[in-house]
Amino acid sequence: MVKKTKGSSGLSEPMAIYQLKVTLDRIRPPIWRRIQVRGDISLFKLHKILQEVMGWYDCHLHQFLIDGESYSIISREADMLGDDFKDEKKFRLDRIIPGEKFKFVYEYDFGDSWSHTILVEKIFKPEEELEHPVCLKGKRSAPPEDCGGESGYYHLLKTLRDRSHPEHKDMLMWVGGKFDPEYFDADMVNERLKKIR
Repeated sequence: MVKKTKGSSGLSEPMAIYQLKVTLDRIRPPIWRRIQVRGDISLFKLHKILQEVMGWYDCHLHQFLIDGESYSIISREADMLGDDFKDEKKFRLDRIIPGEKFKFVYEYDFGDSWSHTILVEKIFKPEEELEHPVCLKGKRSAPPEDCGGESGYYHLLKTLRDRSHPEHKDMLMWVGGKFDPEYFDADMVNERLKKIR
C-alpha cells in the first residue's frame, strides 16, 4: 500500500513527481526521453519504466550507478560478475536522489554497454496523484537489442542505408524487415506505461 504524506490540513497530499531526462550516452544524434514518475517508486520499478520508454526488452543485466554505489537486482548472474550490488528493490527514488539537477547512470546490457545519463530536471508536488509513469517527449528509436553496442549500431545504420552493401539483406532481415532510427511514438509508450503502477 502506498503511503501518502499529510499536509497541515491533515488531508493526504499527492506524492512528489520527479521529472527525468534520460539520454543514451555516446550516440549522435541524441536518443533521449523525458519522463515523470512518482518519487516513492523503487529503483527496480524505475528500471521497468526505463525499459519501456527506451524500447528495450529487459533481456540483460543492468545497474544504476548513484554516488559511487551500484544498485541492481540481486541474482546469481549479478553475483558472478563479482560486483557488490545493493538491492534496487529496497531503495526508493526520493530516498536516494538528493535533489534537482542531480545526475546518475543507468547501464543496460553489460555486453553492449548501453549507458544512460539520467538528469533530475525538476521535483514538484502535483495537484493530483500521478497514477502511472508518463513519457512527455522523446527523440529517436533506441538501438536494437544485441546489435553490438555503439560501433555495432553505427555499422547497422550504415548497412541498412546502403542497399548495395553485402550485409544489407541479412541485416534487414535481422531487424525484422525495417528499422527507422528516427521513429518515436510517445502515445504508444504511454499506453505501455499505463500497465506500470
